[in-house]
Amino acid sequence: MVAIRTQGLTKRFGEDVVAVDDLGLSVEDGEVFGFLGPNGAGKSTTINLLLDFIRPTEGSIEVLGIDAQRNPAKIRRRVGVLPEGYGFDDPLTGREYLEWAIRTKRADDDPGELLDLVGLGDDAARLAGEYSKGMQQRLAFAIALVGDPDLLILDEPSTGLDPNGIQRLREVVRERAAGGTTVFFSSHILSEVEAVCDRVGVMNAGELVAVDSIDGLRESAGGAATLRLTCARPPTGLGVEALAGVQRATVEERTLVVDCASPAAKVDVVTHVAERATVEDIVSETVSLEALFNDLTAGGRDERREVPQ
Repeated sequence: MVAIRTQGLTKRFGEDVVAVDDLGLSVEDGEVFGFLGPNGAGKSTTINLLLDFIRPTEGSIEVLGIDAQRNPAKIRRRVGVLPEGYGFDDPLTGREYLEWAIRTKRADDDPGELLDLVGLGDDAARLAGEYSKGMQQRLAFAIALVGDPDLLILDEPSTGLDPNGIQRLREVVRERAAGGTTVFFSSHILSEVEAVCDRVGVMNAGELVAVDSIDGLRESAGGAATLRLTCARPPTGLGVEALAGVQRATVEERTLVVDCASPAAKVDVVTHVAERATVEDIVSETVSLEALFNDLTAGGRDERREVPQ
């Protein structure tokens, strides 16, 4: 089953701004899908369209097999949402907020268990308005988990979280996905996306410019990598620069640093150097997600064209 499907999805604001442009997206049931893009790329606009908070200019949306415009209420009963920048202003404790969410969704969750799950068990009786930003984010995440939703939509879920909170978030996301929940994970923190997502989609200027696993994106980028070969003596004059697929080679004391354009080039470099020097250690560094992101988005929208996400 496909959890999210959009076809020709387009959203215009006025005559000149296209926030989402002909988006065709498919997210499989049970996968953790990362949704990346620079500011103004159209990520939050897409989420608002999925939840029918705003209507598309053109195109269609199905969420959990349901037409998002014909029956949005039915979708929302099966979806948990952690919106970006959610805050708590009413004079309620963390537990009271969660009990309200459980009643509203007609669920039977144990509020204590959910609070313990997100690390707020000891702070359940405190007013949520007095929580730190990270604690409020944990509470909002607990509310998103109410009713064991079939789809979790998380918009910048790591905002304000400390390292322990981020680790707990990762664990819960993996656990829910293993139980069959689909997770749509929108974030600009690339390391978080890389840590938990099965596939990623990259938005830029309203368009989906790439969809693949992170390994697949690296492969499509040519499999480039950097090799660091530490040798017994300074590895100078080895002729590595002349090998096919080598983009650059430099020496840092006893370490030869080689930028390779393909996996095959890495093998040739190691063989070539091992025949001419004593190699004590080899480290291979693949293309970072940050580098792939920058290549795909080319720096994002120009500020003059930036639109609401």
